Amino acid sequence: MADPKVSTESASDKGEKRDYPTRWYRSTFYNMTVLGLCNFAAPGIWGAMNSLGAGGAASPHLVNSANALTFCLMVLSCYFSSILVHYIGIKGALIFGTIGFAPYAAGLYTNNRFGNEWFTLFGAALCGISAGVFWMAEAAIAIAYPEPWNKGKALGYWLTYRLSGQILGGAINLGLNADRNQAGKVSYTVFLVFIALQACGPIVGLFLNRPSNVERKDGKQVELSILSDPWSEIKATTRLFFTKRFLLIVLWIGQAEFAEAVFFTYLARKSFLSHFVPEFSVRARALGSFVSGLVAVTCGNLLGNYLDRAEIKLKTRARSAFWLIVVSQGAWWTWATVLVTQFRVTRPTYDWSSKGFGSAFGIFVLLNAGFQMNYLFLYFFVMNLVKDEPEIIRYAALLRGTESAWQALSYGLTSLTIFAEVGGVYLNFALWGVAIYPAWLVLRHFGQDNEDGANGKLGFPERPSEK
Repeated sequence: MADPKVSTESASDKGEKRDYPTRWYRSTFYNMTVLGLCNFAAPGIWGAMNSLGAGGAASPHLVNSANALTFCLMVLSCYFSSILVHYIGIKGALIFGTIGFAPYAAGLYTNNRFGNEWFTLFGAALCGISAGVFWMAEAAIAIAYPEPWNKGKALGYWLTYRLSGQILGGAINLGLNADRNQAGKVSYTVFLVFIALQACGPIVGLFLNRPSNVERKDGKQVELSILSDPWSEIKATTRLFFTKRFLLIVLWIGQAEFAEAVFFTYLARKSFLSHFVPEFSVRARALGSFVSGLVAVTCGNLLGNYLDRAEIKLKTRARSAFWLIVVSQGAWWTWATVLVTQFRVTRPTYDWSSKGFGSAFGIFVLLNAGFQMNYLFLYFFVMNLVKDEPEIIRYAALLRGTESAWQALSYGLTSLTIFAEVGGVYLNFALWGVAIYPAWLVLRHFGQDNEDGANGKLGFPERPSEK
């Protein structure tokens, strides 16, 4: 039986557009721009640093350990983030979530310039405490604020800002290190720029509209609040995690998120990671950050626009996008497996002028693009599970907490030499294989009514009304 709270669908839920008057500074586009700028200043710049290969360090051991600590703490802060929303609201939670990123960049700076290690771990801990709240808050806002027919485009637009940080970081580093064709760590000057940009995050967050002030083209008011007491909210979130439909996508989340540490470490220097990972010059790493960001932005926005095509059945969009990701990821992991197996014998060092650079470099670019498509598609999954507004915050917390758990595991394992010898690529390939069928059991219901609620009422639109 349908939930009585959400059984009545609005015209916008069916894909019918309306044109209510909106002021630009209250519009969903304005708010997604502010959200995107926060994403750029916080996780975007974080991604810029890590896309340089293990935070731009010569050895990825310390940075991967710090990232593992960050994501472990993010699991906890994600889980309890709805309590913070209860007291300070979703806007306050977003601002709080941006605070810990600058100390993380400062820790990488002190390690890069002075060899300091304790502050790197301290900065990572502060980042983990705040970033889990940010992860939940931005996800909830990205899901709830846009009109149904703009959700995919809004997701692509918002996530473009995260990759813009990676592109900017790569461009800055490429400009500073274009003449360095040797391996090694990135110039510490880059981190001064990163620290300044991340410190702007809380200021940018102040410009976000509160949910009650957002004006949507469909005239629907956004509601993102937690009214129940904190203990009841924790129990509701826990119950949601143990539902069949969420547990079945945990492995799918894992195959998507585990990849980040794998391909960022792949771009790092091989000397600590044994012979499974090629050694790239500093300028090749900078080029990788820049080019992979551009390709990922393009792929993510194309996918987002396709998922918004209400003239195509939701069932068709869901299944075609799913199998596109499945097949392309399978091809790329096969390619990566062949490469790292060869590297065990050849132990190569690459600059962009080196023979064989294109093949070794290309897989990093494609894995980045796959990560972006997976990332956006996870929101598509969650949007089609959500049944009412309170579930947006709970699902956002569960999604980002589960992502963080997988990333903590990935960064933790890739910080160990013994795991590098086993191969993160091999494990991610296997994880991709076992995740497909459970995810399909959930996705096959999208676009059709079913009693277990696997076709959310606040997700992507079905075909437009025939009126």
